[in-house]
Amino acid sequence: MPRREVKFYAGEYYHIYNRGNNRQKIFFERENYLFFLRRVRKYLLPVGIVIVTYCLMTTHYHLMVGIKQTSEVSETSEVSEVSTGMMRLSVSYTKAINKRYQRVGVLFQGPFQAVHVDRNEYLLHLSRYMHLNPVTAGLVERPEDWEFSSYREYIGLRNGTLPEPEIVLSQFPTRNAYQEFVASYSKGDQELIAHLLLD
Repeated sequence: MPRREVKFYAGEYYHIYNRGNNRQKIFFERENYLFFLRRVRKYLLPVGIVIVTYCLMTTHYHLMVGIKQTSEVSETSEVSEVSTGMMRLSVSYTKAINKRYQRVGVLFQGPFQAVHVDRNEYLLHLSRYMHLNPVTAGLVERPEDWEFSSYREYIGLRNGTLPEPEIVLSQFPTRNAYQEFVASYSKGDQELIAHLLLD
């Protein structure tokens, strides 16, 4: 998969994703998912990345992130630390998995991919798509049944501190309205965000 040359700017949102080499598993047991999320917290949050939505699947992951705007980082500033944080996350996770399962070589299919989420419509539809990913894949019947996504925070079933669901939820009158939005997903909605999805 060729690398997408996307520059990261403060105040913008991005869909960051990657999958296992040869579409193989990157998560083998529950602890792997939790370890990955701890590494997200360690390597991404300190460089000004806000996790809006996430979903970890057995063979790939999705992160929708925002880049914080600070007094030092203006709206037009390119934020190179995002790529550095993602590289550290990937290397750290790969080393840990290789050590734990006595494997060698690459875990991911090349560098992470990133797409600029340049419209609010995409932001909303992408959050829904990501939360429904485990249902679409046949892993669970309801999105809230999948432990390794941010959906439980969105609907108030978990008080996790990694995602910041208010970025999306503030555009709905209630949490139930967001749940209804997720439940109303259709093929037509997927076409709206086709260019943002994992190939």
